[in-house]
Amino acid sequence: MNKSPEKSNFEILKDVIAELRHPEHGCPWDLKQTHQSLLKYLLEESYEFIEAVEEKDPKHMEEEIGDVLMQVLLHAQIASEKGEFDIESVAAKLTEKLIRRHPHVFIDNQSKIDADQVLVNWEIIKKEEKERLDSLATHHRISSSVLNAPPLMAAMKIGKKTNELKFDWEDYKQVVYKVEEEWQELKEELTPNRAVNRDAVFEELGDLLFSIAQLARHLNLDAHDALRAGNKKFLRRFHAMEDLMLSNGKKIEEMNQEQMDVYWNKAKVDEKSKN
Repeated sequence: MNKSPEKSNFEILKDVIAELRHPEHGCPWDLKQTHQSLLKYLLEESYEFIEAVEEKDPKHMEEEIGDVLMQVLLHAQIASEKGEFDIESVAAKLTEKLIRRHPHVFIDNQSKIDADQVLVNWEIIKKEEKERLDSLATHHRISSSVLNAPPLMAAMKIGKKTNELKFDWEDYKQVVYKVEEEWQELKEELTPNRAVNRDAVFEELGDLLFSIAQLARHLNLDAHDALRAGNKKFLRRFHAMEDLMLSNGKKIEEMNQEQMDVYWNKAKVDEKSKN
């Protein structure tokens, strides 16, 4: 690998990625990877960067965004090997898109435009671009590509699109009724003394989660962020419960469910008293 001093750190990084994928002396693990196999790592690294941002830790952010960049470069390298695209073509298309979607900066020079109008213009231009593509591809108004997003995000996007097409509940109260309806249907599948139909439960659970995502949308909340916050709250309380146990010379492995519930409730009370 050429480490010429004339090369930028980014050029050297691209060379490192190419070496990892070298067919003769590359890394066996990296050589096995495909676009599909790397998807889980792209999501994982993205979430770790989000966590670093929420921690307000610049050093951690620098490390984690580097890991995200590694995933981007790996995908570009794999595509380059197939003659599909490379990181240079990615950069060129992104540059073109950013200029096209920011006419107030690069064309009209409307320096007094505010942030809200920028978003309005962005969505108009994006919609026009998508309509041109869709007219060539399909008559469907909602592309199935939306399903490539994380499930909760996809549910929010689907709801937003159907709202634009005037196919939506009038307000959040109607969505509450829908959530209750889906919850009732799930409970019916889980009636005691009845064999559980896993396929039916799977379907009803999906319907319930979808309707909850729509409730979040109608309340102008992000279901994805709400679930992440719920996960963090549970983990925070779980750690507090473990700390309480240790302060009393106990280990969680030694506790039964009833004892754990006592410590859990104590952790909840302590947290609420601090807020």
